[in-house]
Amino acid sequence: MRNSVAVFTAKSYFIIIAMGKKNGYSLAMLLLLLLVKGSAMAQAILNDKQATPQTTLLFHNMQKLLKKGYMFGHQDDLAYGVGWKYEAGRSDVKDVAGDYPGLYGFELGRLELGQAVNLDGVPFDSMRQYIKDIYKRGGVTTLSWHFNNPLTGKTAWDAPPSGTVAAILDSPATHQVYTQWLDKGADFLASLKGANGEPIPIIFRIFHELNGSWFWWGGKNCTPYELKRLYQFTETYLRDVKHLHNLIYAFNTDRFSGQDEYLERYPGNDYVDIVGFDIYQRKGGDDGNQQFIQELDRSLTTLVGIAQQNNKLAALTEFGYSGLPDSSWWTNVFAKGIGNHKISYVMGWRNAGIKDEQHYEYYVPYKGQLSANDFVLFSQLPQTLFQKEVTKAHLFR
Repeated sequence: MRNSVAVFTAKSYFIIIAMGKKNGYSLAMLLLLLLVKGSAMAQAILNDKQATPQTTLLFHNMQKLLKKGYMFGHQDDLAYGVGWKYEAGRSDVKDVAGDYPGLYGFELGRLELGQAVNLDGVPFDSMRQYIKDIYKRGGVTTLSWHFNNPLTGKTAWDAPPSGTVAAILDSPATHQVYTQWLDKGADFLASLKGANGEPIPIIFRIFHELNGSWFWWGGKNCTPYELKRLYQFTETYLRDVKHLHNLIYAFNTDRFSGQDEYLERYPGNDYVDIVGFDIYQRKGGDDGNQQFIQELDRSLTTLVGIAQQNNKLAALTEFGYSGLPDSSWWTNVFAKGIGNHKISYVMGWRNAGIKDEQHYEYYVPYKGQLSANDFVLFSQLPQTLFQKEVTKAHLFR
C-alpha cells in the first residue's frame, strides 16, 4: 500500500495536474480528482490511469451510488418504442413511470462498415446527439458492439469452423480488417464530447455474452486463451494507440453455472472495470417465475462475490422477459431476484415493437401494457434509481 501511494504521488499527481491545466479544469475539480485518483490507485479500481477526470469521477461515484441502489437502464430508450420512432424527448420508460431511465444503452454494429445507421436502424448522428443529451442531464451511457465477422464479412452471428478470433490474432489480412474497424469505432467514440469539449464517459461492453456460441467471438468458436488475447489487444489498442481515455470496460457473459465458468474467459483484472452478465426469462407461469428468481439471485451472489474479490463493480448488463405477460413481474419477480445485491445498474433490452400478435419484441412496458402499473410501483422502490435520482447524484463531478 505504501509503495503504491508513493508511486502515485511521485508521478500520477503531475499527470493529473498537467491534464487539468490543458483542459482548463478548476482548482476545485483538480483537488477532487486527486482525492479520487489516490483512492482508486490504492484499491486498483479503474484500470486506465490516464482516464479523463469525468470518467474517473463517474466510476468513483457509481461505487458511492451502491449505497442508494441500482440505476435502471434501457436499450435504445430515446430512439424508438412500441408504436413510435424518433419522437423528440419520448421514451417508453418515461411514458409509463414519469421519468427517464438513469442509464441508456446503444449499439455500434455496422459502424465498422461505415454505414450511417446501426444494425437496428438508429442513425449514428442521432445516437451521438442522444448521448450528448444524456450526459448533459447527468445520465450514463453504455455501448455494445455486434461487430460483423471480419473473416467472412457476414454478421456477428456468423461463426465459421475455421475460427474468426484465431484469424484476427494470426492472419495479417484479417487483423488489418479488424484494426481498421476499430479505427472507425474509435473515431465515433472520440466524437462524443460535452459542452466544454470534454470526452463523454462511456461504459463499453465489448464481446458480450462471450461464453455463448452464437457470436463469432464466443463459446466453442474460439478457445478461452484466444478470446483473452483478443480482449486484451482490443482494449490496449483503443487506449494506447487511439488514445481513448473515456471508456469504462464491462466484461459480461451470458447465463453461467458458477465462478469457474464465469472466469474461464476473463482477460484479467487489468482489463476489466465492471463485471456483469445477461439473463432473460424464457419460461412463464409460477414455476418459471420462481426459477428465474432463484437463478437471478444465485448468479448475482456469485457475480457480486467476484466483484468484491477483484475490486470491480457488478452490474446486470442485460435482462428481459419478452412481452411481459405477468402483470406483477417487476415487483414480484424481478425486484425479488435482485434483492439486496449490491449492483451498479440493470439494463432492460430494447422495445423493438409489435408486428402482430405472434411477432413482438419489448422488454419494458409501454403505456397500457399489462405490467405498466406494476412498473410504476417498481420505479418508486427506494433502491431503483431513474434519471431524477441519478441527476441529483452528480456522477460527473
